[in-house]
Amino acid sequence: MIAIVSHAWLLDDDPSARADAYSRITADFEEVHATIAGYRGRRLLHGSDDPRHVVNIRFFDRVEDYDELVAHPDYATWIARLSEHIEPRDPQKEILTLLLATDR
Repeated sequence: MIAIVSHAWLLDDDPSARADAYSRITADFEEVHATIAGYRGRRLLHGSDDPRHVVNIRFFDRVEDYDELVAHPDYATWIARLSEHIEPRDPQKEILTLLLATDR
């Protein structure tokens, strides 16, 4: 299993409202993720120390499954909607391999 970890910083005009909107769009974006057989779920984290910071962790069986998501015809539209709420920065994304999981 792999994890795609992406960092973003919400626009600072109203971080709480931006976090709510970003979260709603992310939840709706699940409809696209669900079309990928190797998609295994996600976690969206919100910074306590920096309320503008969000971390999106998505889990896939293989890198190729993530590549399939990115190639989905609606992917860019969803990313554009999310981008309306975050600072324009170069993407801060990393692909990690899962070593241990202790979900309960």
